[in-house]
Amino acid sequence: MTEYVRPRTLDEALDQRAQHPEWMVLAGGTDLMVNANHRPAPVGIIDLWRLPGLGGITASADRVVIGAGATWLEVESDRAIIERWNPLVLAAREIGALQIQARGTLGGNVGNSSPVGDSLPVLLALDAELELASVRGRRRVPYREFCTGYRKTVLAPDELIVSATLPAANANTKLTLRKVGTRRAQSISKVMGAAAIEVDGGVVRSARVALGAVADRPIRIAAVEDAVRGLTPAKAAEAARAALRSAIKPIDDVRSTATYRLDVAENLVARFFSGILS
Repeated sequence: MTEYVRPRTLDEALDQRAQHPEWMVLAGGTDLMVNANHRPAPVGIIDLWRLPGLGGITASADRVVIGAGATWLEVESDRAIIERWNPLVLAAREIGALQIQARGTLGGNVGNSSPVGDSLPVLLALDAELELASVRGRRRVPYREFCTGYRKTVLAPDELIVSATLPAANANTKLTLRKVGTRRAQSISKVMGAAAIEVDGGVVRSARVALGAVADRPIRIAAVEDAVRGLTPAKAAEAARAALRSAIKPIDDVRSTATYRLDVAENLVARFFSGILS
């Protein structure tokens, strides 16, 4: 029989996590329940749904802090995120139907760490930082260091994800998101990407470019980021396309072919930069 606890406070949840690191952590349940009939029943469940201390969205002049328990519906409805971190709003709207968005949480998407997770390239491009907690204390981890492989992360067995912090972009930075799927809504990504591109004096000063569904984890494309620096947007678009060609090695699977993914990814990153001109 599966044991079940629903902590009343974050401290209680951390105590339970320390005592039972092998138990399933349940947030909204939208990912875990999909495969419930295809895996052994968990030994125990720690239910974090609506746990005080894990929810809420707080924006200030230089950042927004999003609780791990915040739902995607809350993210896409938050006025500050809509105005200043809009790619995350667009990603939230891609996460299933409205019912899924009302239950699925940021912490669940991050913890699940699927290479096709819709929010994850956005968190990379927006330079997010995660706060992790255990009975041993708290630590902060740049999201770019969090995923270590296919559904593998640096999260310790006794830790929980508490929040994600996104810094505010400056006025010269363009934020963008693009997704390619089988259909216009409720589709798993074939390729998904996000970018934060700083343009000053008519040239690209810096860029953060991230892709999903092209590797075993969501990834930043350093080769593209290096290639476009100092170029006009038009030249940066072609430089990005060329740099990406040898930077990723997508796989063939049931959703798409490696060749298609590479072609789409090249077009996608090129449009990140050519789109600045429109």
